[in-house]
Amino acid sequence: MSDYLELPGFTHVYSGKVRDLYEPDAERTDGAAGRMLVVASDRVSAFDHVLSPAIPGKGELLTTLSLWWFDQLSDVPNHLVADHELRSDDAASDPATVREIIPTEVVGRSMLVKKLDMFPVECVVRGYLTGSGWKEYEADQSVCGIPLPAGLQNGDRLPEPLFTPAYKAPLGEHDENISYERVVELIGADDAAALRDLSLSIYRRASALAEPAGVILADTKFEFGRDPHTGEIVLADEVLTSDSSRYWDAEAWASGGTPAERMASFDKQIVRDWLAANWDQTGTPPELPADIVARTTERYQDILTLLTGAAAATR
Repeated sequence: MSDYLELPGFTHVYSGKVRDLYEPDAERTDGAAGRMLVVASDRVSAFDHVLSPAIPGKGELLTTLSLWWFDQLSDVPNHLVADHELRSDDAASDPATVREIIPTEVVGRSMLVKKLDMFPVECVVRGYLTGSGWKEYEADQSVCGIPLPAGLQNGDRLPEPLFTPAYKAPLGEHDENISYERVVELIGADDAAALRDLSLSIYRRASALAEPAGVILADTKFEFGRDPHTGEIVLADEVLTSDSSRYWDAEAWASGGTPAERMASFDKQIVRDWLAANWDQTGTPPELPADIVARTTERYQDILTLLTGAAAATR
């Protein structure tokens, strides 16, 4: 990617489809040393391509939702740097807060995080049958090697949530759905079991938290790393955002007569659907129309409002 920002006090080290990663400059003594800055851009991707134009305000909406979910799951170790952890042996005054360390250019859409040794696995959990899982089911009545009952339809709730991992491919290549046995080969039996159990537990908790808002969490993906200092497995990257998850309207799912009606979504499905209808996935993707951009922005805002509003109302 070439549209990342130059940030004072930080050096750009990597760009993914949506996020940009920075390291603090070596001479810093304000508590940022040894950390990383993760910045969510307004870029939108589909079918492993970054599209144009960007979705205005998307980075801030995603970061706000991620931080909200990290707060709901505060007992799960995560990669966020909390204010009280910021210490500087060389600082003559009080250590800086996260808010003071993050450059003003990216306030609201960035997270100061711990450096982790990331696992090369995307921990996908599916509670409903759709997307690539539906395609696999149509072909052989299974998902990631897990046999499923006959007669399921696109959008149906699964008998129980499934852990269906993927191998994280290099930028520009397709992630690959893999079996649990392959995860064991990649990272070992103990870590594979820990990632599976953590992923399923977080999914179930998040699903229950979304229900009062009239929202179904159809599926999601988590990423985990290991703290190199403590050895602890830590929840990282974005969590339960509308980029990494499928959120559906529960009322529409219950009453809809077609898959499209049942799976009315609060994520970038609008972009996926338009692109699938207007591009054969060869060459450069076409530019997104203004109305698709506007509707996508609205859906990202809707899910943030629904989830955080419902949670506040139940307190």
